[in-house]
Amino acid sequence: MDVFYAYTYSTAAWFGIQAVPLFISPKLIITILSVEARKPTVLEEYLCRSLAFTLFTLAIISILLTGTIPLSSSLSESEITADPSDPKAPYAVPTLTVTATFHATTAFYSYMQYTRNGQIGFALSLICSGSLASVGCWCLVFGTEKGRISKRTGADKRTSGWPFKNEESDRKKGKKRL
Repeated sequence: MDVFYAYTYSTAAWFGIQAVPLFISPKLIITILSVEARKPTVLEEYLCRSLAFTLFTLAIISILLTGTIPLSSSLSESEITADPSDPKAPYAVPTLTVTATFHATTAFYSYMQYTRNGQIGFALSLICSGSLASVGCWCLVFGTEKGRISKRTGADKRTSGWPFKNEESDRKKGKKRL
């Protein structure tokens, strides 16, 4: 499940990228986002640094709860999957759901701010959060269960012939088409 690992690490990296400037220089962020240049208040600096700590915490939690970094001391041969029945990462799917929802909400908010203000920072946030939301939704839809792949043919057993018929298969099996 390489896409799942890529999503987990990308989510943590995006949270970290957002948190670093908030923690190091809240004055710079407030100056960039405000209309007039002024000195930030103590409350604004506190809220920026508090948001930075929150984003750092979310990055660490998203890595730990998805099982990307194993919390047990025993080594196992199999990799961690996003399957709900996987005992190595019981919180992988709920964490994936929460982070994908967070990215979708952030992308929507960034879009609204970009259309209102036209600042390029919101466009960057829209692109990154929207991409992560898309990958997260893809992992939720297609990556949370094992496919029903035939060991003999390698094809997915859940496919059907509707609305298109497989003429080659019908010809080999001797079926007549109407």
